[in-house]
Amino acid sequence: MELQTHILSPAFEPILDVFEQNFTDFEELGAGFAVILDGEPVLHITGGWADKRKTIPYGKDTLVPVYSTTKGIAALALGGLVEAHTRQGYGTLVSEIWPEFGVNGKEATTIGHVVSHQAGLPGFTEEIDPALWLDPPACAAALATIAPMWAPGTAHGYHPLTWGYMVGELARRLDPNGRTLGQYIATTMTNTTGEMGHNDLIDFWIGLPESEHERCADIARPKALARLGEVTPPRRAAFMTKWAAPNRNAKTWREVEIPSANGHGTALSIAQMYEPYAANGAQGDNHVTMTADMMRPFYPDTPDLVLDMNTSFAAGVMLNSHGHFGPNPDAVGHCGWGGSMAIADADRRLTCAYVMNKQSNILVGDPRATALVSAVYGCL
Repeated sequence: MELQTHILSPAFEPILDVFEQNFTDFEELGAGFAVILDGEPVLHITGGWADKRKTIPYGKDTLVPVYSTTKGIAALALGGLVEAHTRQGYGTLVSEIWPEFGVNGKEATTIGHVVSHQAGLPGFTEEIDPALWLDPPACAAALATIAPMWAPGTAHGYHPLTWGYMVGELARRLDPNGRTLGQYIATTMTNTTGEMGHNDLIDFWIGLPESEHERCADIARPKALARLGEVTPPRRAAFMTKWAAPNRNAKTWREVEIPSANGHGTALSIAQMYEPYAANGAQGDNHVTMTADMMRPFYPDTPDLVLDMNTSFAAGVMLNSHGHFGPNPDAVGHCGWGGSMAIADADRRLTCAYVMNKQSNILVGDPRATALVSAVYGCL
C-alpha cells in the first residue's frame, strides 16, 4: 500500500506505523488522518483505495461523507449566527426565530435544547416517506408540527438526523441574507465560493456540487448493526424504523444539505474546520465567533436516551466524558457513523481528524480513530 504523506516534524513519524497497522488489524479500505498543531498542519496521511475494487488510490483530494462529524462544523456556523443575531443566545426560544415550531409541547424549547440533543425529537415516530429526508425545508416543516418524545430540557438523547434539519432551519432564518447553512459555511468559512477576499480554500462541503462527485470514494457499509442496547421508543425513532434514514447512495443525497449527516471533506479539511475549537475561534485567515457558552456542558454527563452510553454535549460538540477524544478531559469532538472522528484540544492547541470509506458499526470511539489520536499524544 502506498501512502501519501505530509509530515512537518519527524516527531510524528510513529503515527505512520499506527495508520498502516489499521489496514492490517481492521482491513481498512481507504483512509486519511490529519493533525493541526498551533495553527499549522503537521501531518496529513492518506492511503488505501477509494473504490471497492481497489483500482483507484485513496488520495489527498479524495472526498468522503463524514456523517455526524459534520455536526461540530454546523454547530460553529450556527453559533456565529446565534451570537450575532439573538439577544439571549442559546436561551432564545426556537419559536422566536421559527414560530411554526412552538406547538404541541415545544413552546419552551430553546436553541440550546436543540443543539445539545434535549429537544425530544430524535426521529419520527409515525411513518414518513424516507424521501422526506432529501427535502430539508419540508423535513424541517414536518418536525415543527410533531410533539416531542420527552419534555425539552428534562433529558437528552442523541438526534442523529433531525438535529441537522432543525439547526439548518434556524441558521437560514437567523442569517440576514437568507442563506442556507451550507451556503453560509461556503461563503464565510471555507471560501469554496471564492467570496472571502483571499485564496485560502477549505475542501469541505455541506451540499456537494455535482462537479465534485467524481472525487468521492465508494463507501463500504458495516456488516453488523450498531450496538444500541435495549430497544426503547427514542432509539427506535432515531435508528430502527424503515423510515429512519434516506437513501444515502443517491446523487441527491450528496447535493442536498443535511447539516447533521452529509458533510463531505478530506481529513485535512475536517481538521481545519474543527480548529476553531482548539484556537478560540482562529481558523487560518478566517475567524469564527467562539463564546464560552458554545463550549459549556448543556446537560450533565448522564445516560443518553438514544445512545447506549453516558454523553454530555456542548452547543453541538460532544464533551470528552467518555475518554475517546484523548487523555485531556476538556477536549471536545464528534464521531460520525462508521468511524470518522474529529477532536480539538484547546490546552494543546491541537486538532486531529480521521476519515475513511470502510464503515464499522461503532457509533462513538472507533478503535482506528482512537489509536491514531493516542499515537498523536504519544508524539507530543
